[in-house]
Amino acid sequence: MTQPGRRRILYVEDDPDLRELGQLALEMERKFDVDACASGAEAIARAGDCLPDLILLDVRMPGMDGLQTLRRLRELEGLGATPAVFMTGGTTNAEVEALYAAGAVAVVGKPFEIGRLSSQIDEIWMTFHANDH
Repeated sequence: MTQPGRRRILYVEDDPDLRELGQLALEMERKFDVDACASGAEAIARAGDCLPDLILLDVRMPGMDGLQTLRRLRELEGLGATPAVFMTGGTTNAEVEALYAAGAVAVVGKPFEIGRLSSQIDEIWMTFHANDH
């Protein structure tokens, strides 16, 4: 259950170490409650119960990649307009453009700075909502 004043993030990352670090970083400042998933399939299975305020996705994952996961999440009731942020290391400009074309509101580079991730996501959240989405 999300605490009052906190936003729920559905965080999808296949690397267990990065997933744990990312969750810790996001929850550090007590602005976010994080539902961390190891795969796109797990995210799709849990998204309906979690109803996130923001979706944070790794781009490169085995099985279902981040773009495929986002497309499937968008089909679920209540998630069609949920802001999505991709996390990736080493993408080309064309790949980044494809992420934005698929509906990303931002792309965050990896490796991320553990002490900065929460404020980065908070800034993205504020910018998204300042534009009246």
